[in-house]
Amino acid sequence: MKAAIVGASGAVGQELLRVLEQRHFPADELVLFGSPRSAGRKYTFRGKELEVKLLQHNDDFKDIDFAFTSAGAGTSKEFAPTITKYGAIMIDNSSAFRMDEDVPLVVPECNAEDALVHPRNIIANPNCTTIMMVVVLKPVERLSHIRRIHVASYQSASGAGAQAMAELQQQYKEIVEGKPVTVDRFAYQLAYNVIPQIDVFMDNGYTKEEMKMFNETRKILHSDVECSAMCVRISALRSHSEAVWIETERPLGVKEVQDALAAAPGVTLQDDPATKTYPMPLFTGGKDDIYVGRVRKDLANPNGITLWLSGDQIRKGAALNAVQIAEYLVQSA
Repeated sequence: MKAAIVGASGAVGQELLRVLEQRHFPADELVLFGSPRSAGRKYTFRGKELEVKLLQHNDDFKDIDFAFTSAGAGTSKEFAPTITKYGAIMIDNSSAFRMDEDVPLVVPECNAEDALVHPRNIIANPNCTTIMMVVVLKPVERLSHIRRIHVASYQSASGAGAQAMAELQQQYKEIVEGKPVTVDRFAYQLAYNVIPQIDVFMDNGYTKEEMKMFNETRKILHSDVECSAMCVRISALRSHSEAVWIETERPLGVKEVQDALAAAPGVTLQDDPATKTYPMPLFTGGKDDIYVGRVRKDLANPNGITLWLSGDQIRKGAALNAVQIAEYLVQSA
């Protein structure tokens, strides 16, 4: 079996390299692709040095079985026909195809079987904040149908890529040294700040990121659930967090929800207020699971449960989820 990574030099591309190696993904060969800027760079995989090839409209994907693409929506749209032409399955990390009816949008813990039907040979990886939330919502949905979700996300610099992470570190250094602060990847200085905008604003006052959470959640869960989100960029370096309010058809008990979460795949319950035990980005970076705590009844809604979650945006929010999709397809073949 032969696999490829498109966008190998980016934050998600680099994480894909690590995840494929750590999980012993059954690929006999891995090919790396990138832009003119990254072509020629070399990375180590399973003890071998791989050189990034220039992504072109040619026959380079003729023998590829799985192509993990993470080079932006524009590149995904342009190169999808080239990548899938000879039968490669494109697992795409961009927003390019997520809401297309003939492209499955998959989180394996929630709807793995959707990946089996991919008429265009494209499977979409959801938005990172959506992935993290639905992994936690699915075990609750099994207890009682979720009618509404209110969520506030606290998203780290990693969500804007490797250069954004570097900029945040640079900003703190510049502040300490009394130098002018570099602002390039974000609308404002992120260091010592929070920015209540992720992606562009839509006509309804919500950002594109917030609307992704509304639309993608419904598609993944095959549900009529309504999700109102407020997405905020914070000055954490890696791992996103979310405060989530869930309204279900019947009232759920805290212990009932905690037990369901503790037993759910991809979830780690970390919930003991007496010992100040709850998830934080400081400790969830580099981890596979989504960590959940602060589970309690919603004081403003008799059918409400509220909770806090944190998880690695680059890992489960992108690279790991994509690899899990491919693993499921291999196991199902």
